[in-house]
Parts: sequence; C-alpha cells; structure tokens
Amino acid sequence: MSAVHLSPVAIITGAASGVGAATARMLATKGYNVLINYNRSADLAQSVVQDCLNLGAQAVAVQGDVSEDAVCKNLADKAMVQWGRIDALVNSAGATLFVPMSQLDDVQAADFQKIFGINAIGPFQMSRAVAPHMRDSGAIVNVSSVAGQLGMGSSFPYVLSKAALNSLTVGLARTMAPKVRVNAVLPGMIQGRWMREGLGDEVYERVKHQFTDSSLLGEVATPEHIASSVCWLLDKTCLMTGQLMVVDSGFTLGRPPSAAGKK
Repeated sequence: MSAVHLSPVAIITGAASGVGAATARMLATKGYNVLINYNRSADLAQSVVQDCLNLGAQAVAVQGDVSEDAVCKNLADKAMVQWGRIDALVNSAGATLFVPMSQLDDVQAADFQKIFGINAIGPFQMSRAVAPHMRDSGAIVNVSSVAGQLGMGSSFPYVLSKAALNSLTVGLARTMAPKVRVNAVLPGMIQGRWMREGLGDEVYERVKHQFTDSSLLGEVATPEHIASSVCWLLDKTCLMTGQLMVVDSGFTLGRPPSAAGKK
C-alpha cells in the first residue's frame, strides 16, 4: 500500500458519463482524488480522467461490472493501493430496460436479475467493500430515482430496483453510523444520452415536454444539477444521513390544475 495521501479520495461507479462523470469533475475541483469506474465505455472514462487531471486532481479509471462482488472489492483495493484512503463512495452505475409498465408479458425474470444486480446489489457490494477502509466522517451517496417512490418509470425492473436502493440507503445509514453517513439523491428526468438513446428522439422530446409542463420549476435537470447535490451530501459539514433527497424540479409535487401548461 502506498503512503496515505492528504487529499480526500472518492470512488465513483458508472463515472464514464452522465451524473457519475459530472460528479467526478466536480469533486476534482474540490480537491478530491477520484477513482472512475466504468464498464464498457473506456474512451469516455479516459476522457473524464483527463478532465480531472487538468483540474489538478489525481485520477484513475478502473473497468468492472459492479454486479460482481470481486469487482467491487477490486475497486476498493485499487483506491487503497493508489492513495491509502477512501473518504467517499458515489454509487452512480445504473441500468434500465425501456418497456412500458402496461406490457407485463414483455418483462422476464432475467431482466429483474440483471438490473437489480447493477442498481441495488452493486451499491450494497460497493458499500461493503469500502466500509473497512472508510475514514471517520466518510460518506456514501446512492444515485437513485423518484421512480422508486412513485412506482412508475421506464420499466418494472428499474422501478423496483430503485425502491430497493432507497431502502438500502436507510438500512446502511443505520448500520454504518456514526462513522459513515449514507444518503441518496433521487432525480426525476435527467437530460443526456442515456435516456435519449433508450427512448428515441421523438419519444424523448415528448417525455421532456410532459415533464417540464408538470413540474413546478419547469426544467429538466442536467447531470451537473444532480452532481452538485451529490457533492453537497458528501461534504463533511452536512449532518444528513439516511435521507432520500428528491431533486426533480418539483415534479413529484406537481403543478396545481390552474397552473398546468403555464410557464
């Protein structure tokens, strides 16, 4: 193991793009060294690494599917060998299946197993892997979704996996206190490649319009919006733990009928 570095260290899963990548860059500006986990997008991950290096941080990219426990243990080991400490974990890796929830026969047990493996089991395994190495005042943030609270989303496997992640957040907060705080950020719709590719351009634009028309603030979050909430929860001055922080432009509150459709 290398000497312990003075700068805090964060492991971010699913950090090649989207919220994970935005969080890595934001933490780099805050003085963190970052381990960037990715599964398939090696070029994108290396680009995020370079961005973090340009911002003055140390950064490495490590490939692996977090649904595999050995991968999760390896990520923790890599951080310890590289920097000798782990201060933060952001469970941002995620997967979904775009199947309307009315189409019950189009979802199979294997779909649940695959998506649960990444969205719920992976965060558990990562949290377990870093727990022995986390310093006092450590923090874990799970990137969940309002889908887990609303019972609606891109598919049943996704919705149920995020509900499980919300419960995991509360359970880990109780288990890991007072040494480590555990919270979750629950976004609504997020702008980006992931959802556009899954829905197609036409459906994506229709869903985006419906979201902005139904939310109190009339905006769709960017990855950077969500990353700023993640970073706030990681800050040592934050006394929150076991909380599910909704960041959805007021979508779950909904607009009063008289205000619907108005900007």
